[in-house]
Amino acid sequence: MADGSANMETMAEGSGGVAAERLRSFIERVERLEEDKAAIMEDIKEVFAEAKGEGYDVKILRQVIRIRKMDRAERQEQEAILDLYLSALGE
Repeated sequence: MADGSANMETMAEGSGGVAAERLRSFIERVERLEEDKAAIMEDIKEVFAEAKGEGYDVKILRQVIRIRKMDRAERQEQEAILDLYLSALGE
């Protein structure tokens, strides 16, 4: 119990203790990754804009990307269910 309370005291002090530095390290890493993520999202947006400029349907491109991420069996199951529903509706 003494070890746990000592760690809590170090964190509570926040005066440059090991726990405070470790916490700062985690926060700064996440902040850098968030910046990277924003940059990547902007790059993706630009690629879709370029594709749209060349006449591609961005909505369909996004759907193709989503489908390609799926496991083959999962995709086949979803397609079968979709066909069943459409058939039930007379489509």
